[in-house]
Amino acid sequence: MAFDSISAFIRFFADTLITILSMAIIVRSLMSWFNPSPENPIVRFVTEITEPILQPLSRVVPRIGMIDITPMVAILLLMAIQQFLNSTL
Repeated sequence: MAFDSISAFIRFFADTLITILSMAIIVRSLMSWFNPSPENPIVRFVTEITEPILQPLSRVVPRIGMIDITPMVAILLLMAIQQFLNSTL
């Protein structure tokens, strides 16, 4: 894969990273319905990837009853960052 410039590479890298993080957040949200073992390597991997994003947001975003909307807010923020990067690069 050839890139025309550094900005094209940065855009590709950022798009890929944001897509992977968004998918990991969705997987983590779905895993919360099934309460898997925290010792499972997949569960640990997904938690380690998403915790730096979700943990600070969970202090700011209030729960709506029993529903935690932090994952949705995180994905929306990632999409906004992606749009910003694509428009500036």
